[in-house]
Amino acid sequence: MNILRCSRSTITALQKCYSSASLPKPIISPTISHTGIFYNNEWHKSKSGQTFETVNPSTGEVIASIQKGAKADIDVAVEAANNAFKLGSPWRTMDASERGRLLYKLADLIERDAALLASLETTDNGAPYSFTVGGFLPMAIKVLRYFAGWADKNHGKTVPLDGDFFCYTRHEPVGVCGQIIPWNGPILMFAWKIAPALAMGNTVVVKPAEQTPLTALHCAELVKEAGFPPGVVNVVPGFGDAGQALCANKKVDKIAFTGSTEVGKLIQQSAGVNNLKRVTLELGGKSPNIILADSDLAAAVETAHQAVFFNQGQVCCAGTRTFIESKIYDEFIERAVERAKNRTVGDPFDLKTEQGPQIDDVQVNKILGLIKTGVSEGASLMTGGDRISGKGCFVQPTVFANVKDDHTIAKEEIFGPVQQLMKFDSLEEVIQRANNTNYGLAAGIYSKDIDKINYLSQGIRAGTIWVNTYNVIGCQGPFGGFKDSGLGRECGEYGLSQYTEVKNVITAVQQKNS
Repeated sequence: MNILRCSRSTITALQKCYSSASLPKPIISPTISHTGIFYNNEWHKSKSGQTFETVNPSTGEVIASIQKGAKADIDVAVEAANNAFKLGSPWRTMDASERGRLLYKLADLIERDAALLASLETTDNGAPYSFTVGGFLPMAIKVLRYFAGWADKNHGKTVPLDGDFFCYTRHEPVGVCGQIIPWNGPILMFAWKIAPALAMGNTVVVKPAEQTPLTALHCAELVKEAGFPPGVVNVVPGFGDAGQALCANKKVDKIAFTGSTEVGKLIQQSAGVNNLKRVTLELGGKSPNIILADSDLAAAVETAHQAVFFNQGQVCCAGTRTFIESKIYDEFIERAVERAKNRTVGDPFDLKTEQGPQIDDVQVNKILGLIKTGVSEGASLMTGGDRISGKGCFVQPTVFANVKDDHTIAKEEIFGPVQQLMKFDSLEEVIQRANNTNYGLAAGIYSKDIDKINYLSQGIRAGTIWVNTYNVIGCQGPFGGFKDSGLGRECGEYGLSQYTEVKNVITAVQQKNS
């Protein structure tokens, strides 16, 4: 997700905002200090003694061996979180303003270690360093500070109940929150998950993606340094069995997950087996990006390009279904293809690089398989379509034209640098086609006509509508999807409600005898 407030989602604007002189220098081979399992503010080895390797997708080289958490480790971490949540514990007796202060302190420490964390993210995930240090890290810091400010401001109300009663509501924490974060934006997703949960007084057990555990583990050490009580934040790296154990544990009160719709459905099922957990899910998408004929064509082409290719196309809300009004379709294709051919792919530590590697070979093979299917079903491959030779998991920027709604590439989430260009003739037609999907995470509209913009915005079923921009996400605004794109919202005031229980207290008021 592009959270750069200084641009129209373009690498050119990014480089203007963050010149090589102003960016902290990257650490090309960062020291890996934390590879264990973190609970009760201490580092532990896995109960099984097993480890797993995390790999640099740019080179294919092993970065480090990580302790492999499983059910036994999850259960211990949950017990730590449960003890930290008990009445009378330092966390539960702490003033709300003090919780906010700790979140501010954590944000300060992340800012202090920004170069290291961004370098870890680029090494572990493959996202260009200019994006990790200039985008993902600042947003993670902002979201922590935003929710720190809410810690002592989210409160209940007095209610004018009929009769002689005093009625008020309390906003209380949900309890122990299991939080499962994805590999496509690890540091940002770590902050998105823990910030509202901690601000509201919950405790958390975080399960980072097995492909990208390094930044979450470093942040765990910063949690301790900031002064959070033991057991409030716990981090257990591991695979799907660890996530499953987190969902099944009876002492977990809530699950928050960001990832694929397929896994999200399994999590929702497992979260209701042993006890009924609250669940928020931020899942996949197949977002439409609608370009009207009255658009500034050059700006629309660039915005549509970044809507798809940002973060190697590994973005849940990517505008991969690019709908172009028929009057400008042919010219748009020509310009979009040229832009894709000129996209800079390579070393993510080079500040000129726009596109780094995909996360791993599994993802590369999935992308290439879908590209092959697109060709076989009759879509026109205009550029790209193959793996880039050499080390690493690099895929060519790819553009398809003449894509039909029933093509597989128009229905399935590719999660890679593949743009589909589709033609439409009327607003009614494009609304129907845009909504003809199980997803509903986001959508884009590019036009100068406010009436058409309003009509499309009301007609499209999606959690976020971007107008004359794309991928602009701020910590103040809610993010989440309709339909199979998820449940609940993250960020903004709406995000607080996902971590808050509302308790109603009604007291009889005795009346004096006259």
